[in-house]
Amino acid sequence: MIIDTHIHLDDKRYDDDLGEVLDRAREGGVQRFVIPGADPSTLNRAVEIAEMHKDVYFAVGVHPYDMDNFNSLDFEKYVYHEKCVAIGECGLDYFRLEGSDEEKAEEKRKQKEVFVAQIELAKKYKKPLIVHIRDASRDSKALLIDNGASEVGGVLHCYNADDELLSLANNGFYFGIGGVLTFKNAKKLVNVLSKIPLEKLVIETDGPYLTPTPHRGQRNEPLYTTLVADKVAEILEVELNTIKETSTHNALKLFNIS
Repeated sequence: MIIDTHIHLDDKRYDDDLGEVLDRAREGGVQRFVIPGADPSTLNRAVEIAEMHKDVYFAVGVHPYDMDNFNSLDFEKYVYHEKCVAIGECGLDYFRLEGSDEEKAEEKRKQKEVFVAQIELAKKYKKPLIVHIRDASRDSKALLIDNGASEVGGVLHCYNADDELLSLANNGFYFGIGGVLTFKNAKKLVNVLSKIPLEKLVIETDGPYLTPTPHRGQRNEPLYTTLVADKVAEILEVELNTIKETSTHNALKLFNIS
């Protein structure tokens, strides 16, 4: 059994064959699916999918690229839903910063403001966080610690292999490992994988993005978590069933689902 802890099933690229995608995954041993909240415009679709499938859950949140829509999102409309398991994906992403130094600084300020607001919501509603971090490890870690995110914990989605973030395992955070681990240029992640406590590791796809080898260039889907689990077991020299069972236990505990 595997749980895909981060799969954008509400993306339009699954509209035509969502049932087949889920069936393939289930047949391959994937038995739970978590849709992160990223773009508020697709959140209703995520809820609809979760209501149609007993093994699908969702989170409510705003990705840093969509932060201008944060104030328009009514969190209470979603957070009390029985299938809502987390707040996010939220966080910091400095990869696409553009403009003058002043404009970049203002963009960072806004991202931090929206991130902190979602940390506070997670604490208010007692939900774990799904955290997105890209080129912003130091600031992200500081905000999580300084704003008491350890009260609820969460997952560092698509963990970026930064050693600086490893200590967050002591603050209630898990580390999401996906298809990037199978890439030829993933040497840093391969080298740091053994430093992640096994009891803090969860598996994800981030589909339809970051499709693992040998399917790169195609749409990612939850069945491919099996390829990630295979690679984790190979690198750590651990039995595959151990990786599947442990990561599943971790995900059930993290999201408080059964």
